[in-house]
Amino acid sequence: MDFDWKARYDGIHAGFPGCDHTPVIGITGNFGEKGCELAEGYYESVLRAGATPVVLPPTEDVNALVTMLDRLDGLIFSGGGDMNPLFAGEEPIPALHGINPKRDLCELLLIRLAYDRQLPMLGICRGIQMLVSALGGSVYQDLSSQYPTPNALLKHSQDLDRSVASHTVQLAEGSLLRTIMGNKESLAVNSFHHQAVRESGPSLRVCATSPDGVIEAVESTEHKSILGVQWHPECFCLRDDACMMPLFNWLKAEAANYRAARRVHQRVLTLDSHCDTPMFFDQDIHFNQRDPRILVDLHKMTEGGLDASIMVAYIPQGELTDEGRANATAYADSQLSRVRQMVADCGDAVEIAYTPQDLDCLKAAGRKAIMLGIENGYAIGQDLSLLRHFREKYGIVYMTLCHNGNNDICGSARPREGEKLEGVSSFGADVIREMNRLGIMVDLSHASERSFYDALDISEQPIVCSHSSARALCDHPRNLTDDQLRALAAKGGVAQVTFYNGFLRTDGQATILDAVAHLNHMIEVMGIEHVGIGTDFDGDGGVPGLASASELINFTRRLLRERYSEDDLRLIWGGNFLRVMDLCK
Repeated sequence: MDFDWKARYDGIHAGFPGCDHTPVIGITGNFGEKGCELAEGYYESVLRAGATPVVLPPTEDVNALVTMLDRLDGLIFSGGGDMNPLFAGEEPIPALHGINPKRDLCELLLIRLAYDRQLPMLGICRGIQMLVSALGGSVYQDLSSQYPTPNALLKHSQDLDRSVASHTVQLAEGSLLRTIMGNKESLAVNSFHHQAVRESGPSLRVCATSPDGVIEAVESTEHKSILGVQWHPECFCLRDDACMMPLFNWLKAEAANYRAARRVHQRVLTLDSHCDTPMFFDQDIHFNQRDPRILVDLHKMTEGGLDASIMVAYIPQGELTDEGRANATAYADSQLSRVRQMVADCGDAVEIAYTPQDLDCLKAAGRKAIMLGIENGYAIGQDLSLLRHFREKYGIVYMTLCHNGNNDICGSARPREGEKLEGVSSFGADVIREMNRLGIMVDLSHASERSFYDALDISEQPIVCSHSSARALCDHPRNLTDDQLRALAAKGGVAQVTFYNGFLRTDGQATILDAVAHLNHMIEVMGIEHVGIGTDFDGDGGVPGLASASELINFTRRLLRERYSEDDLRLIWGGNFLRVMDLCK
């Protein structure tokens, strides 16, 4: 060992910056006779992967837990004693071993909070059991007394050295784990447990089993960076062959990607151009709480790194009568008033914004922003003066000309039974011109193709499609053809890819991968200066990997993997949309 520590110190400053900042991975410490402790293999494996390990002491202090997560890029949940079954709503059976009351609550909270924030996670031995318990699965308190076929069990609690393999596991075909491990069909692993996963739960799926059928590994069903293994890979990483290092290399790469995405969200203004959350504000919703009934609230916006959302008053299409029109106007007023009241009830955390400059100021102040819009011009009936009313009273930034069903302004992409496919009416042409004059963006999502092209011809300002995807990838009349995309771009407009399942694919469940594919296609057709993101959250938008505002950072992570630059992401995440808003004001 070189004892000249001063030379090492001087070496750090021989150039600038003197060191490379690596992703920080927290490792939950065990708790024993000496207090918080951690076996060498855990932190050495993280170091060898090129990340920085920090030991997380067991604590129930919520402020400390959240602060930890705000500083970390990834997590490892280490091995140790049994979980108290009372946390799972079970009574202890006689075969339960020693529990560790210092760790359980801390780790259950950490997992759920990290899950909300999309942090990469690796669970090891006890760690896989904690992941499953926290995310809706269940665990055997003791295999030998609870497993359905105990006589067929392997010996899962070995007396071998921890760096020696004791049995094999089969890796599921097509699984993330199998990809990480070089597409191997099986692995020789070490086994030191008497508890095991019983059911993986909805958020995780089984990706490895031992020959007796015991679950040995789980991974995310939602395209998240979550993996749990029942064996101890950190002990193998100290061997000469370091055969389990791919697991830690994967975690380091995911943590680096998460760190990069979070830094992008710190520097770039992120805007969702369309959500329908106001529909729920008459149900005793509290926007400053993490409410499971809505997909966008202050907690979820913060977790997903979303700065601003355009919340619309969605107006269902009704009859084209004086009474129907009057009811639509009153409903739009009530919806927009509820949003303003909701914002007022949240104090300084969020504010209504009216211009792109307002958004920049609010982001700099660390506050969330809400802009207002109207979905369906049925809200103004046949009264052009109502545009001024909604603009001056509420500051709406856009109005979607129609929804499902034709109205007085234009024909819909999905006319109701008995209605024909129509274009923009003469009244609709006056509406578009008045919107141009008042600085209200014209939104053509939901419009028929004929209405789309009519509006492009009439409008003197660029047009937006606040939540529309590509028909070339999903043949739905609500989506835009390549010709429409090119025409929109030629007039300086933007199309915002949406996360509504039926607009991403027609043959099953769409995922974040489909959303990325639509964006890539739209960029290829239009150019990167004409695309953005309009989630349609709380209007049935949301797919696995992008299920709520809390998961929006996952989209950035995927785009970074696709080699999009920070400047590209600034355009996608609102820069293009706000350019049009600036032109229209």
